Amino acid sequence: MRRITTLSVLLLLTATADAQETAYVTDMLQLGMHRAEDTSDSPFRNLASGTALTVLERVASYARVRTADGEEGWVRSAFLVSEKPALLRVTEVEATAAELERELEAAIAERDSAKDEAAGIVASAELELAAADVSRDTLARLQRESSEYQARLELYRGAIPWPWVLAALVVVLGAGFVGGWWWLDASIRRRYGGFRVY
Repeated sequence: MRRITTLSVLLLLTATADAQETAYVTDMLQLGMHRAEDTSDSPFRNLASGTALTVLERVASYARVRTADGEEGWVRSAFLVSEKPALLRVTEVEATAAELERELEAAIAERDSAKDEAAGIVASAELELAAADVSRDTLARLQRESSEYQARLELYRGAIPWPWVLAALVVVLGAGFVGGWWWLDASIRRRYGGFRVY
């Protein structure tokens, strides 16, 4: 029986330990703003933690304050601090962090865009270099061919081309044949008194 009781107590303690949760004290505060100097009346406005106030005067444990929208009243001065509350600072830091994160994302996007643009420029430059190499090779080939043609031209500069020689020969032979035929005809006519005898 004792064993069952001890075991029951251990199980109960374990279950109780598992059921506990962690909690934190909040820094949220609602400070009542009153018309009476000693704040004995009901508050006409509640001020949230982090509300900025202008202190107009201090009396014992109370302070007369003015809100940003111009409303004046009395509050307990023990709840006024010169530094911003942690929640307000955390909110500002989170807003700054979110803005920095947006700027970082924009900078990353701009960097990626610049990388893409640089890659495009590099590809374009490589294409232009390849085209320049092709043009350079073509120019070198054309210069070689031009040099070869100039060398041939120098070689044949004093020579007469064969087709011209053959054409001149045909013309000379044709003229010689016609001239010989005419001379023979004239000789025969002189010898035979103007008559052609063949």
